[in-house]
Amino acid sequence: MKKITSLEDLRRIKEQSKDLTSARSGGKTRIIVGMGTCGIAAGAREVMTVILQELDRRGLKDVAVETTGCIGMCQKEPLVDVIRPGELRTTYGDVGPADVPRIIVEHIVNGNIVEDKVVGQTD
Repeated sequence: MKKITSLEDLRRIKEQSKDLTSARSGGKTRIIVGMGTCGIAAGAREVMTVILQELDRRGLKDVAVETTGCIGMCQKEPLVDVIRPGELRTTYGDVGPADVPRIIVEHIVNGNIVEDKVVGQTD
């Protein structure tokens, strides 16, 4: 481990260890990934990484990506919420990295809910 000897060293470490969510703030549409211990254990970090990669790959800059703690449906983790303006909040469960491109294209881009992954909808 490298020793911290200056303020610049500390700034560099801070920059390198930023939370993934800081890369995607703002935007009318929001994606929220459950990152409680149960979500992380079920693979939420990998899902979050693929979400960020897929949004970048498609050039979707107006989508905010956020995290939250335990949502309370541990058996359905990883959980991903999609909130589009004027629509119900949709919670997807058992989301794996392979599901992400379909959720991005179908729901985020085209506005069609991916029914087979939905575990709930709320205002």
